Amino acid sequence: MSNADNSREQAANASPLQVVRAVLWSFIGIRKGAGYEDDVARIKPAQAIIAGIFGAAIFVGSLVVLVRFLTAK
Repeated sequence: MSNADNSREQAANASPLQVVRAVLWSFIGIRKGAGYEDDVARIKPAQAIIAGIFGAAIFVGSLVVLVRFLTAK
């Protein structure tokens, strides 16, 4: 594989910030078609799964903390 092919392949991979943005958009349920197609082309399934689990854990943890705060005497 040449250097140019390798650099194109690396450029096509999503950054962690892009993965987080895609997962957050998925949580909300709003996404433009072009953005979705770009995400599908760049994000690997393992990246999306890990970011989704991490995001869900943060969301559930935030809800638990909020409920404990609101119900404290």
